[in-house]
Formats: sequence, C-alpha cells, structure tokens
Amino acid sequence: MPDQVKVAKVRARERVVVNVDGAAARLIGALAVLGVFCWLVALFARNREHADWDAASWLAWSLTILTAVALIARGIFLGRPVTAAHATAAMTVLLAGLGAHLMSYDLIGCVLIAGAGWVLMWPTTSRSRPDDLPRVWGLVNATRADPVAPFAMQSLKSHFFNAEGTAAIAYRTRIGFAAVSGDPIGDETQFPQLVADFVAMCHTRGWRIIVMCCSERRTALWRNRAVVGQTMRRIPFGRDVVIDVRTFQMAGRKYRNLRQAVQRTHNCGITTEVIAEQDADDVLRTELVRVLYASPSGAHTERGFSMILDGALERRYPGIQLIIARDRSGKVQGFHRYATAGGGSDITLDVPWRRPGAPNGIDERLSVDMIREAKSAGGQRLSLAFAAFPEIYDNKNRNRLQGLAYHTTHLIDSLVALESLYRYLRKFHALGDRRYVVLSLRHLPSAAIVLLSLEFMPRRRRL
Repeated sequence: MPDQVKVAKVRARERVVVNVDGAAARLIGALAVLGVFCWLVALFARNREHADWDAASWLAWSLTILTAVALIARGIFLGRPVTAAHATAAMTVLLAGLGAHLMSYDLIGCVLIAGAGWVLMWPTTSRSRPDDLPRVWGLVNATRADPVAPFAMQSLKSHFFNAEGTAAIAYRTRIGFAAVSGDPIGDETQFPQLVADFVAMCHTRGWRIIVMCCSERRTALWRNRAVVGQTMRRIPFGRDVVIDVRTFQMAGRKYRNLRQAVQRTHNCGITTEVIAEQDADDVLRTELVRVLYASPSGAHTERGFSMILDGALERRYPGIQLIIARDRSGKVQGFHRYATAGGGSDITLDVPWRRPGAPNGIDERLSVDMIREAKSAGGQRLSLAFAAFPEIYDNKNRNRLQGLAYHTTHLIDSLVALESLYRYLRKFHALGDRRYVVLSLRHLPSAAIVLLSLEFMPRRRRL
C-alpha cells in the first residue's frame, strides 16, 4: 500500500497541466516576447527625459521580465509540456524572488524571478521501470546479429514499446534530449513504425533526439524521419569487433601475437571455466568481488551507457555468463562478463576484470576460450567490446587534423584507454560494421555534453 501511494504521488506531480505543443502556442510565445520587447523600448522612449525616473530600477525589472518571458517562449517553441511539479516549483521560485525584492536583495530577486520562467519550462524526464526487465529480456533474446542488443537491459534506461509489445527502443533523457541506445530490439518488421511513434512521443515532450551506437543498416530509420524539425546526420565513430565462432581459428602469421599471448597463460598453468552469473554462489561471488575491486577497471564506481551493463555480480540480469581464469593454486586472476542475445546465437563482452600482476595474455586467453565455449554451445557470433576510431590509430601519416583527433582521444585515457583497447582488439582481425551517432548538427555542442555525461559520469557500485 505505501508503494501505491508513492506511485500515485509521482504520477500527480508529473501530470501535464499545460501542453504547449502546436502552432498556436508557438505563435503566442513569439508574440509574448515581441510584446515585452516593444514595451521595454516604449518605456525608455517615453520616460528617458523624466528627472524623477529611476532608470536603473526600471531597466532591471524590464530585463528580468523579458528574460523570464524569453525562457518561457523558448520552452514553447521546443514543445515542452508544463506539469504540476513544474508549475509548483516555478511559483515557489517566483514568490522567493518577490520576497527577496521586499527584503532589498534586488539582484537575487531579479535572478529568481527570471529563473521562474526557466523552471516552468524545464524539460521533463523519463523514468526507468525495473518491472519491464522480463519484457526487455524477451525482446533481447529474440534479436539476432546485434551485438549491442543486450545493453538495452541496463537499469538506468527507459523503454518505449510498440502497441503489441513486440519491439522496443531503449533510451534515457537528459537536459531535454532523448538519447537512444543502439538499435531497436525485437521484431525488426515493426521498427519503422516503432521509430515513427517514438519520434511523435518525443515531439509531444519537447525532447530532441540523439541516437548513440546506431548500426549502418539502421541509420535510415532515423534519417528518413522528420525528427522534431531536425535534419539528422550520421557521424561514424568506430566499428564492431565481431568474430564468427564457427570458422574462427588462430592459424596463420597474422594470429601469431594472439597465439603467443594465449600460450603464455598455458605455460603459467592458467585454467578457465564458464558459469552463469545467476548461478554463482556467495563464496564465488565474494572472490570475484575482490578481483573486481582490485582491478584497475573496477574500482568503486561504474561508468557507461550505450555499450555496457551495470550491476556486475548482482545476479540481476538473465543471460549473463562469466568466464573465470584461475592460477595453479586455484586463485582467481581475472574474469570476463558476457551478455547473450538471439537465443544464445550472439554473445557480447560486457567488461573484463583482472588482478594487478595477473599473467600477461590472460585477457586474450579468456576471449579465445569463450569463443570455443560459444561454438560448442551453438553460438554464431561473439562480439569483443568496440573499436573506436580505428582509422585514426592505424594511420601513421596523420595530417594536422588527424593528429589533433589522435591526441584528443588520449585526453580520456584515465577513463578509457581507447588506443590500448584497439591494439588488443586488432589481434583478432575481426573489425566489422561501423557504428554511428545520429543527430542534428545544430545541436552538436549540447549533444556532446549529453553524450560525455552519459558515458563518463561515475556511479557508485552497490556491491
């Protein structure tokens, strides 16, 4: 019963009291800004010669009202609805601003009054629903040849389903953007209508759209749509690394480095085993948690949005497999976490972890042994992470622009060492299709802030 009351209160706060979408509302917003501006001009033209006129005070009030109206008009042009929570918060800020003026804190009062317009038109946000996980997993398990599909289950994401529940889009909102994660999942025949309905929903909420990690074959779904009046462009930023497990062999000169790395672990007595994450008992889980926290990539926080799951070792998600490497004494030296899709036909690496000082080549060994395990289980494809900007790292004769891009990618080495990751992935010689960010170029600066915050803002682990 308390949970039902809480849900009811949330729904009441999010109830839309004014829907500002439509040509009439946009015209009213434009006329309001024009009217306030004309009033400001007329005020100065009429009163500038009056000796008793307090020009500074009137100017402050006029600019305050103009700013508030302009912020409201901007929200109207973007189609943002006003909810009960927005109206209450804006009224509170407005009263606080008037109170500050009465107490002679004029600057603070002006800022608060102008800010009331900003609060009133603050973008609404989506909410994740943990109860949707079984539905999402069912669609992930029905999606084939999409290595990003399992990441739709991440607990921070919201999901937009078609009417029949046979297809869905995973996304998350931030500062007025709906950031779509990967391609739609489920029945691909429903994808065009699903995208059209999602675009219409975003239009009613005033959300601008960014599509992250969109595959080449799905870019047309977004570029053929009039997304809230935007012209959507695609920007390539990397390639999938997908191995055909049915034909993979480490034969030939090009696999020499990979063979040597794997052989070193055999010489050190490393053995591996595969286990479902949900089947790990408390003793094993405790041992793996120690490795996770000791790993340079583990620490006490997790990051990522579009191509990663959260909740490592929490046994939350179905279809998750762990491959564990032990030394001769039986001590765990490292493990990889893999997610499955398409009824087991597709396996995707989530995150690798290893102890500091673990034998060299342990990551290569875990990947190779997982490929063999997938083949024996009837799998078809195994995806190893993602190769970002491979053309930049492969090019030894970079021009100035390419050199700048190369050095820029190294600014985030403390978060993710992209070149080091690429050097590891290159050993498998399995670069696949391109991935794109699809967005409107006029939103590029603000979209970059959204993308960087979603991918790199740390979240504390709950282990």
